[in-house]
Amino acid sequence: MANEELLALSAVEMRRRIGTKEISPVELLEASLQRIKRLNPAVNAVTAMCVDRARKEAKAAETAVRRGEELPLLHGLPTGIKDLEETKDLLTTYGSPLYRDFVPSWDNVMVGRVRAAGAVVVGKTNVPEFGAGSNSRNPVWGATGNPFNPMLNAGGSSGGSAAALATDMLPVCTGSDTGGSLRNPAAYCGIVGFRPSPGMVAVERRAMGWTPISVLGPMGRTVADTCLLFATQIGQHDSDPLSFPVDGAAFAEPWPVDLGSLRVAWTEDYGAAPVEKGVRATMREKVKAMKHLFRSVDKVDLDLGDVHRCFDVIRAVSFVARYREAYEKDKSQLGPNIRANYEIGANMSLADFAWAHGEQTNIFRKFQQLYRDYDLVIGPTVGFSPFPWKQLYIDEMDGKKLRNYYHWMATVYIITLASNPAVSLPCGLDHNKMPFGLQVIGRFRGDGEVLGAAHAMEQAFKGIPELARPVPNLKKLAKPVPALKSIVRHPPKLNAKAKPGLAPSAL
Repeated sequence: MANEELLALSAVEMRRRIGTKEISPVELLEASLQRIKRLNPAVNAVTAMCVDRARKEAKAAETAVRRGEELPLLHGLPTGIKDLEETKDLLTTYGSPLYRDFVPSWDNVMVGRVRAAGAVVVGKTNVPEFGAGSNSRNPVWGATGNPFNPMLNAGGSSGGSAAALATDMLPVCTGSDTGGSLRNPAAYCGIVGFRPSPGMVAVERRAMGWTPISVLGPMGRTVADTCLLFATQIGQHDSDPLSFPVDGAAFAEPWPVDLGSLRVAWTEDYGAAPVEKGVRATMREKVKAMKHLFRSVDKVDLDLGDVHRCFDVIRAVSFVARYREAYEKDKSQLGPNIRANYEIGANMSLADFAWAHGEQTNIFRKFQQLYRDYDLVIGPTVGFSPFPWKQLYIDEMDGKKLRNYYHWMATVYIITLASNPAVSLPCGLDHNKMPFGLQVIGRFRGDGEVLGAAHAMEQAFKGIPELARPVPNLKKLAKPVPALKSIVRHPPKLNAKAKPGLAPSAL
């Protein structure tokens, strides 16, 4: 099979053919490495790599198939790990100059579980510095470009993973999400990103273990691929007090869902998010094109409370918990986003935090009331079309200044506060002919149901041109885009010895 055909297969199909000996893990890895060599210079999605070890692992995976051994879910699949996750003997920078030479001597819990499921880790995927922001650019690796236009933003903080998936460089990639980092880049790159319910995937590096704002989760080109990875990430661990026992195997395939039985609520702005006119118009067009698929589709008006101040406080407190020592030691070594978040939090009081905790509880309870009458809530994943990566963030809409550098991500951080599981599903193109992401939000703890609904929607969308998943023109990505690495100060030392350190929290 030609490389182009092989890499275009879904991860689920790749895994099936590995099991039936139709394709070899070695063949698949080499195809991925060739694709990375050819296209990564144009999008800068994959950063540090471990090619020699990956080849040894692929060879071992091939041997296991030949021997007829029982094969785990991700057996032989080339995999990218977001560069916020510790990977044994593989450079982990968190996108920060402070960690440009940091090579951990361990895999964190999630990475270890993905490896145990047979994944062949090829390398790391790019992020903003410490995962702060929705533009995957940092002073260590440079910027990740959008596969549909490399001069535009690929989203963040899982932008490298999203771009690697969209270009078929890797079939499986991990991500994380605080204020939208699994969903925003998925929307911008035309792939699937899933924010699970807190506790489904253990997060050992969360500084405030009892705070559910940050989660780890899967990304894929399809919902089924996303489920395959998710099933291997799931599980309780003593490092995460929010984690709980759950059978990951139950999520390995999308659950069956009848779209015709679903009552759907839709919104343009979740009651409070800044959303540009073009995205609002696009959302209305998408609803018109899909409403016949469901039992009912109703527009709803939401009033969830002071969502912006609430997110400001809860997010800032987590930054204070993690970065106080680094800030007080030398704040110049931290990027502007990290400094801004820390300073916001440092100026807050215990009363502010108590208020925010109570307000989030109110937001959660108000949002759950929707599910008395509806099975799903849908809306735009992101309120703005992809913008140039040289522009760090969106700072105004319709001539009005936004609150801060992440206010433009309110469409997703509002759902973070509600704590419901949410999928960003590719849904055609927006008004600028860039990928449009539809945020599909399930009921509380309804991870299996919302993934099943998203899968059923994905299958239905294939037959509706204006809703089908867009794919980038890979031929246009054959030339390097040197500007993507123009903000790098000094290249990291790929052969550095391990440095001790704690893993920062992510957006």
